Amino acid sequence: MAKTERRESFRASLDKQPHEVASMFDGVAKRYDLTNTVISAGQDRYWRWTTRKALALRPGERVLDLGAGTGVSTVDLAKSGAWVVAADFSQGMLAAGRHREVPMVAADAMRLPFADASFDAVTIAYALRNVADPDLALREMLRVTKPGGRLVVAEFSTPVFGPFRTVYMEYLMKALPKVARAVSSNPDAYVYLAESIRAWPTQSQLALRIADAGWSRVEWRNLTGGVVALHRAHKLG
Repeated sequence: MAKTERRESFRASLDKQPHEVASMFDGVAKRYDLTNTVISAGQDRYWRWTTRKALALRPGERVLDLGAGTGVSTVDLAKSGAWVVAADFSQGMLAAGRHREVPMVAADAMRLPFADASFDAVTIAYALRNVADPDLALREMLRVTKPGGRLVVAEFSTPVFGPFRTVYMEYLMKALPKVARAVSSNPDAYVYLAESIRAWPTQSQLALRIADAGWSRVEWRNLTGGVVALHRAHKLG
């Protein structure tokens, strides 16, 4: 019983030690998908649909869905007819999604277990922010992408309208943990979520980091007023 209580109240620190982040996500895995839908007021479905459209997948392509969690996003991407593999470093998240009929692999974003030029496209949604070294992860994603391939990063970002940004930040720091307490198996993890979003680079700052990692033609699109940003880039042939 004592072990369960400690895990349920566990949260990672903002230095994002991999073992801490993995343990935290193991603790929220059981109700992770429900919690995401609740705290986003159902916007998570729209964000997934928009990510799939941005990838412009074609039947037969090979796609890496990195930080896929329980595989909800992987199933959605596979609707395109592409072959999509879910990769995540939380064993608990992968176990929670094992009923889904998509291939799943345990993987660290900073040391991907795939050969060079393995995928036509790579996407990472709401997970790059949780990696200890996002720049290394971006370089690893570039390595496993075929020349001419593409990247889409979906991540929480900075609302562009000042008054809305103020209200949103208040929601993150005060209301979100309270909402999570009602539905999540580890509500303290959502305090980390709020803090990590607040500390994350702006849209333009992230675009520069993606370009610095070697990606080309970097562009972004704001969703829900900038609550989420989709960054799209290509690997030169």
